[in-house]
Amino acid sequence: MIKKKFGTRLLFCLTLLVGVNTISPVSAAGGDLGVGTTTLGTIIVDGKGMSAYYYLPDVPNSGVSSCTGGCLIHWPAITSTSVAPLVQGVTAKVSVIPTSNQILINGRPIYTFAGDQKVGDVNGQGIGGVW
Repeated sequence: MIKKKFGTRLLFCLTLLVGVNTISPVSAAGGDLGVGTTTLGTIIVDGKGMSAYYYLPDVPNSGVSSCTGGCLIHWPAITSTSVAPLVQGVTAKVSVIPTSNQILINGRPIYTFAGDQKVGDVNGQGIGGVW
């Protein structure tokens, strides 16, 4: 099962990036990133509380997103209005791609999934074995 195989990896990676005492439904209110609780556990969320994903083909620390064109329709980039994103509860290296202000977590661009309809949804987890 793709979801099970990659769900553990994503949960493990995102759990390492959030603080131990930061479990709440959504704690990104007013910020660009925060943490939220889902069926996968505590994960990184965007400023609206929607689940954050990374794309395996993106090369960490390259400063480039591989998700372009039609990909961005289904996987919108999580961006900041500034080069210094407002982050709450995330204990990871947070930066942006200067040309687009797409937020990077430990050098990886992050995205939301158009198929997630509400806070706590993780419908994009494991899609195609690359999300």
